[in-house]
Amino acid sequence: MVVFNPFVPSYKINPHLQYTRLRAAEPVHHSIAMQAWIITRYEDCITVLRDPETFSSNGFNASGQLGDTIREQRATSALGAVQTLLTIDPPAHTRLRGVINRAFTPRRVDLLRPRIEAIAEELLDAVTPSGDFELMTSFAQPLPVIVIAELLGIPPTDRDRFKQWSNKIAATTDLLNTEAAIMEAREATLKLIDYFNDFIQARRDEPRDDLISALVAAQSTEEQLTHEEILAFAILLLVAGNETTTNLIGNGTLALLDNPEACEFLRRQPDHLPAAIEEMLRHDSPVQGVVRIAGRDTTLGTQQIPQGDLLMLMLGAANRDPEQFDEPDRFDVTRQSNRHISFGFGPHFCLGAPLARLEAEVAFALLLQRFPHLTRGSGDMERGGTLLLRGLTKLPLNLA
Repeated sequence: MVVFNPFVPSYKINPHLQYTRLRAAEPVHHSIAMQAWIITRYEDCITVLRDPETFSSNGFNASGQLGDTIREQRATSALGAVQTLLTIDPPAHTRLRGVINRAFTPRRVDLLRPRIEAIAEELLDAVTPSGDFELMTSFAQPLPVIVIAELLGIPPTDRDRFKQWSNKIAATTDLLNTEAAIMEAREATLKLIDYFNDFIQARRDEPRDDLISALVAAQSTEEQLTHEEILAFAILLLVAGNETTTNLIGNGTLALLDNPEACEFLRRQPDHLPAAIEEMLRHDSPVQGVVRIAGRDTTLGTQQIPQGDLLMLMLGAANRDPEQFDEPDRFDVTRQSNRHISFGFGPHFCLGAPLARLEAEVAFALLLQRFPHLTRGSGDMERGGTLLLRGLTKLPLNLA
């Protein structure tokens, strides 16, 4: 009999020990402890993600005690009943995403490259070119928060506050949260709401060349975003965009350090960097899982899933499914077929994926170029993250 226990220390160190056992013995596994179905096969995750009618993103559809808890937390949420792109199903999701797509375009992201390069250069200029360097606090954490703050139009003086608020909200991505964590996230959300309320109104009165102004102006043939929808998207972008990119840079750097031949290959052939970033995303996914709720009685694999049951799609496990990837545990920056699902799949595919990829490409290009002798530094690395997010809070490096 296999079990899923994400609370043991070994899970945070290497969740793939449990993923591998589950995928082989019971890929659709009902966890009594988690009150959820744990899904670890690639094809099963794809089946769920492509079918929002059967598998809902709206926590209000959950049954049992966990459903009651989700509804209670939502009822007391600082955002009230406002839905975000993560928690809404089609056709409402289709409308909301369609309008946002008119403002948050690939072209707007592409135009950010020179500024992202300048920010990354500035952060690395502050690093002593020899000796030890702590990657996360000096580079991986500030880079995405500065980029997103500038994208939204937030002044530099408010960046630190935004990162603190983001961290407190992201800490509640676990299904089981402490009362203290929930309260801290609520307080952080209230502060963000107060800030953005004034900020959005200022952009209505006097538009500028930033994303908030574009969201205010964005509209479809019949729809325009409400104030609350702009507010919810800005908060979602701040939290999701910061945490995932920070995790990608940290996890990817660790993978390169553990595979020095890959590091040297990318220095010699930097044109392979985009493919290497896809492998970083697959090998150690910044987002380990997403949640869905059965919208009706259904079947997945050989299991009957009752309506209202919770499903945890472990993207990190799916990304190492041997039925989908050759030698899935091997970190291979030259991997050709790499259809990972670290950014999701289907209608909820991550809207910020182009931005995360661009930030990572800039970050690793500079790290490899500036520090040709990068190795692990003195001191221990520290893992943070939650059940659904995987990342580092500390990674000492040696540059000599």
